Amino acid sequence: MIKWSKILLPYTYLRYFPPQFILRNPLLEGVYDAVVKGRKVAGIVIQSTNTKEILSQLEPFQERELCSGLKREIKFILETSDYRDDILVVHDYQNKGIIVFLKIDDSKQSVPYIEQFISFLIHQVRKWLVKEYPYIHFAAETGYMFVDRSKGSAQEAIQLAQQQAAEMAEKRVHSKYMDIMASMREIIQKQEIRLLAQPIIELESNTIQAWEILTRGPAGTRLENPLQLFSIARQTGMVYDLEMLILEKTLHLVIESGTKEEIYINFTPLTLGNKRFVPSVKKALNRHPSVDPAKIILEITERDSIEGMAFFKDNIQALRGLGIRIAVDDTGAGYSSLHTISEVMPDIIKIDRSVIENIDTNRVKESMLKGLLLIARETGSLVVAEGIEKKEEADVLARNRVDLAQGYFYAKPGLLQKERVAY
Repeated sequence: MIKWSKILLPYTYLRYFPPQFILRNPLLEGVYDAVVKGRKVAGIVIQSTNTKEILSQLEPFQERELCSGLKREIKFILETSDYRDDILVVHDYQNKGIIVFLKIDDSKQSVPYIEQFISFLIHQVRKWLVKEYPYIHFAAETGYMFVDRSKGSAQEAIQLAQQQAAEMAEKRVHSKYMDIMASMREIIQKQEIRLLAQPIIELESNTIQAWEILTRGPAGTRLENPLQLFSIARQTGMVYDLEMLILEKTLHLVIESGTKEEIYINFTPLTLGNKRFVPSVKKALNRHPSVDPAKIILEITERDSIEGMAFFKDNIQALRGLGIRIAVDDTGAGYSSLHTISEVMPDIIKIDRSVIENIDTNRVKESMLKGLLLIARETGSLVVAEGIEKKEEADVLARNRVDLAQGYFYAKPGLLQKERVAY
């Protein structure tokens, strides 16, 4: 439906661009530079699934008008949206949709941010179509994939992300999507994930208080990267199964390692709000009776809205009845984490790295920290500061009586072994 001859950049102008995706083109330097600098970048495909149906309702001149009008409208939508500064490039996708490369900074949760962007853009396009062409119904499929620099050059990584995002968008009508789904299902069935642990340090005693469990996919595959693993799981409807596998393997690791410290396990709101979740947790604990539920902290990750999740609050209450505690991740990175705190009243609040980074040279960030500590006192929550990378940051936390800290300053994610931790 859309045959673009132009490329949209994040500010208020358009540049001509050949329809074929050529990474050597200087207009794509923004994508390349962001990837080379280690920024999180995702390729997003949004494509029409009923192009023939739409075109069958139009005369040739109306088709041209629709295409040019839609391009102008998408340009306007993106340039006036809250996402405009994060859009690296937009170009056509096989005359039936668009591809967007979006950068995602550390203050945003990657997958929810992408899905919010997709939902926003599709909603706005449909609003325009209803106004201009009320007899047209626009149906779309979407897919996204993160650019993974760990495999090959930056150019190869960008091309692969685009290809995989397109495969996800063409789901159900593309054999490669079925291959991806089969790979994800095989990972879960064969339990082909690895668990890493990062220590959480009690600042007052300078000892290990807990470990956060982190997940990696099969070594040497494109799903080894957790961003790729969880984005595929989410788009194929397998997040719940993946996270229950992580719980099972974590409980086994606790027994195998003999650790006595607390264990933090990440869960999305989608899983925590699932009707099956609490019974599944009970069964997992029954299979590992030597694990003390009071040592388990379930960490709410990703800022999906918890509103409308019928079982979310009831599940949280039931989990607390088992002795399990609740933590809220990424506090300070946006409104939604603060909203979750007010709804959940967590036992533990984790302050996002975006607040902690270079806090020793930034008085505003230290003031933000003090405000978050005040919120924690009101809710009776312990505080964990994330992302500490240098002693000066740790000193600011100690000065402000932060309870716990974690980050590369103490240890990178690795084996659950005290010996490798720097105090």
